[in-house]
Amino acid sequence: MAVRAVRGAVQLERDEAGHMDEQVGALLTAILERNELDQDDLISIWFTATPDLHSDFPAAAARKLGIVDVPLICAQELDIEGAMPRVVRVLAHIESERPRADIAHVYLGAAVALRKDIAQ
Repeated sequence: MAVRAVRGAVQLERDEAGHMDEQVGALLTAILERNELDQDDLISIWFTATPDLHSDFPAAAARKLGIVDVPLICAQELDIEGAMPRVVRVLAHIESERPRADIAHVYLGAAVALRKDIAQ
């Protein structure tokens, strides 16, 4: 079994805790489904949020999905002028038999523009 990394991101419409839970939950669900993963395949998940997001921790959405025994951490993205606002990014470390080229990186909504080269 190989260790792989899965990327993803979503842009929030507004900085509200319920909206963040919904959107980050949708992102994590899509990552799991598109890569045919279950929670036992997760090693750890890093979340980053742009500096304009203050309403909640993105990791809280993972806990609400039942991801409770996986190490999670949140960090703030660099505050770069002109960067897309209200974005939560995910870097999930997983165990998978899939070759690296077959990993489905998930960018939802407007966040597709962040990585057109790998967004699926």
